[in-house]
Amino acid sequence: MGDTPDNRPASVETLLSDQAAAAFEAQVWFGREVLPLEASLMQYLEHNWRNASDIADLRQEVYVRVYTAALKKIPERSKHFVFATARNLLIDRVRHEQVIPIEAAADVEALDAVIDTPGPDRVVLARDELRRLQAALDRLTPRCREAVILGRIEGLSKAEIAQRMGIAEISVAQYLTEGIYALADILYGEPPNVRRKP
Repeated sequence: MGDTPDNRPASVETLLSDQAAAAFEAQVWFGREVLPLEASLMQYLEHNWRNASDIADLRQEVYVRVYTAALKKIPERSKHFVFATARNLLIDRVRHEQVIPIEAAADVEALDAVIDTPGPDRVVLARDELRRLQAALDRLTPRCREAVILGRIEGLSKAEIAQRMGIAEISVAQYLTEGIYALADILYGEPPNVRRKP
């Protein structure tokens, strides 16, 4: 004899009523806590995703993820949870877009892919640019030159530059700014009647 609505075990009815209660509670929470964040969420997505046509779909996916999670347990910090979900969704999308199918990468030569090797003319131009840059660096004051080389060429942080040069970070910032402006003036010139403040 099969179970009918009248003779179902009590545990099934309890389970169904618990699920209905959880769904109702999630709907109320979603309307009260999540929907008012929509303008901020849209602004966040627009600021952090390059393709504007995806924004509405991203918002909906955030809503689905948030609501699904709320069916299990209502988050304590709603705003934090919504934006963490949005951030994780964007990270997932970026990872997905960067995946190259194995079939496409397996036999590059079979695809007649052009290898981007610089020709002789590009090599000559690059060497000329390097000579110009070296000459411009040589025209900087010693402290500015050292700060620019350490910061922009070697990639050190301001704190690391300060430690290496034995000066304060604020001085590093000043030397970097002054050096970059001077390099721009030397390499690219400057329109008349325009002076930058170092």
